[in-house]
Amino acid sequence: MFHGTITEELTSHKEWSHYNENIIKDQKDFVFVKFNGLHLKSIENLQSCISLRVCIFSNNFITDIHPLQSCTKLIKLDLHGNQIKSLPDTKFWSGLKNLKLLYLHDNGFAKLKNVCVLSACPNLIALTMFDCPVSLKKGYRHVVVNSVWSLKALDHHVISDEEIIQNWQLPERFKTCSYRLLFNFCPALKKVIGFIRVSFKEF
Repeated sequence: MFHGTITEELTSHKEWSHYNENIIKDQKDFVFVKFNGLHLKSIENLQSCISLRVCIFSNNFITDIHPLQSCTKLIKLDLHGNQIKSLPDTKFWSGLKNLKLLYLHDNGFAKLKNVCVLSACPNLIALTMFDCPVSLKKGYRHVVVNSVWSLKALDHHVISDEEIIQNWQLPERFKTCSYRLLFNFCPALKKVIGFIRVSFKEF
């Protein structure tokens, strides 16, 4: 079934009928949402989710993530497998002071300069951008690692000191992208159709 927006997806499922009429006003209490593989084109209603901590919108048709600027409490944001070609400016990212995990792989980013805006995200520790055109650019890892100082892991590997300190040669096991530094911090998601709502009021 094809749906274009979050609201359409929410209100189209009978299992949510018991609170569909209050869905908009209750969004401010959501702390976790998961909509993967539902052909969504817009996340315009997320600006109401001011308590959101975990947001998963992978494998959709999203191009614009500006509505997330109101979700200042985000810790994990998964947008992989969409059609995003550019990132918002540094003002957007500086507002996400709690964001630690950001999954952007399999999107359309092509310019290293645009990726560097993530340097404004103060506590980002893990980032994925593999399978994006930008990851094929010469010096991709070097530029990203030395732009986003808080990063501990990029794509499939923990960041080596060799990537941070120029011309420092380390033993093989500590070298950039060594198999010993391999770390899968973005395992594949199981496809779940629907919306998971968690509110602080329920605890």
